[in-house]
Amino acid sequence: MHAGQPKQFLRLGDRTVLEHSLEALWKLPALAGVVLVNDDKETLQSLAERFAPAALIAAPGGAQRCHSVLNGLEMLAQQQAPDTWVLVHDAARPCVRAADLEKLFATVTAEADSTGGLLAVPVCDTIKRADACGRASATIDRNALWHAQTPQMFRLEPLRAALQMALADGYEVTDEASAMEHAGYRPLLVEGHADNIKITRPEDLALAEWYLKQQGRL
Repeated sequence: MHAGQPKQFLRLGDRTVLEHSLEALWKLPALAGVVLVNDDKETLQSLAERFAPAALIAAPGGAQRCHSVLNGLEMLAQQQAPDTWVLVHDAARPCVRAADLEKLFATVTAEADSTGGLLAVPVCDTIKRADACGRASATIDRNALWHAQTPQMFRLEPLRAALQMALADGYEVTDEASAMEHAGYRPLLVEGHADNIKITRPEDLALAEWYLKQQGRL
């Protein structure tokens, strides 16, 4: 982002990216609480004043995403049952829709033997494979391809065990679903909306602001 500070603390209107993301999650009726993986105590204190202190707890960050998520799960494991459903969401995805959160929860919990699922959108663009010189070498069939998003929803203990296994095996964990797949599970793909973008580049901030305005949240 070249912003001089973590992207989750950049502002979208009168709130930070992180605050918008938390507000979106807080609209899910089934949500019991939030574990914020963040080492900044001042940030946690200010957010706790706004987002029900009893339901907002902190966990230390890790070297990579998977380590941070595992730290959050370890914190939850001290308080919750192993079969508790957990949502893992990127702080840098402030535009997730309340309707998509409800759809994810309803879809995943509708199956008695469900192992979990994630928000995703089908790939619409033509996908190319590049060679070592940066030239297109093949066009990939996109019919079975999806863009993975967050939240991703799994039961506490299976997800914790899957992340531990992946790290022990040296498997590259790009998201929680990849760890679950490595452990032999097949997560549900729940179609969401393409405006659930992850803020990664400077231009994404303006796009996220536009999406939030379209949703009536700015």
